Amino acid sequence: MKQRIISILQILFFLSLGLGLIYWRYTAMSDDSRSAMSQAFAQIKWWVLAPIAVVGFLSHYFRALRWKILLQTVDIHPSTSNTTFAVLIGYLANTVVPRLGEITKCTVLARYERIRPERALGTIIGERAFDTLSLLALIGLILILERSQALTLWNLYLGNMLGNWSEWPWTLIFIAIGALVALFLALKGLLPRFRERKAGRIVFRLIEGVSAIWRLKNRSAFLLYSIAIWLMYILMVYLGYYALDATSHLSFRSAMAIVAFGSIGMIVTPGGVGAYPLIVAAVLSLYGINEGVGMAFGWICWGTQTVLILMLGIISLILLPIFNGKHKSF
Repeated sequence: MKQRIISILQILFFLSLGLGLIYWRYTAMSDDSRSAMSQAFAQIKWWVLAPIAVVGFLSHYFRALRWKILLQTVDIHPSTSNTTFAVLIGYLANTVVPRLGEITKCTVLARYERIRPERALGTIIGERAFDTLSLLALIGLILILERSQALTLWNLYLGNMLGNWSEWPWTLIFIAIGALVALFLALKGLLPRFRERKAGRIVFRLIEGVSAIWRLKNRSAFLLYSIAIWLMYILMVYLGYYALDATSHLSFRSAMAIVAFGSIGMIVTPGGVGAYPLIVAAVLSLYGINEGVGMAFGWICWGTQTVLILMLGIISLILLPIFNGKHKSF
């Protein structure tokens, strides 16, 4: 009961944070930006949303295929349809309660594949860990490819606090070396005791989940599906540019930047409400896009993804028992 109350309070807190961000940003916008946002919404080319929906579905389908490969490492061999339905229902659950989706999709799959849900749940750790590493790699790639925009972002938001970008490389190197030495010395004495604690068990399970990926029999397919997932995410944003005249000229690299940093917004608040459009507008401002247009585009991206997840999730709930006939829970 206590844990449930804490979970509800967490959801309300982060939802309030998202709504607060919406109110704060809207009231802080100039009249010109508000007008530009209204005009952008009025000029949406709705036909563009159709190919975005197709690409969005493909991203979820590739995720299901990748998860199927991971499940095989624990001797679970589900059908592609059940895995896809489970992934889509998991996303639907996440829009209601953050992080509920992982448990939900394992439970759904277990019901129709006649397995214990905890067996499938173990594969989620490796999947999420690999996604985190992939996101960090994408952010690093953007910082290299779009260096001028990264410098602008640094000077706008962090320059006053942390100083000039050019002064940091050697400082960071020395800090990194010192941190690694300190970490090695600390782990040498504390590693056994740390492993026995709850936090230690979580860390080691995370490491084991990532390392399991390299023991996959079909490792190349896993990596290929991973690349395809992120490529679909980027393509969704890139196609979305054509929904507005003001963004139709933007590059594929800028779409990569939106996915990289926008993903952080999806983590900060439930479903990214409030935070995602705000981050998208901030990134697009580096490419000369008016704040109002950037906010409108952010809401278009967020709204399209959210509606797609709701529709696909509900359809999956309807089709899953039909595809499985009279399958009952285990």
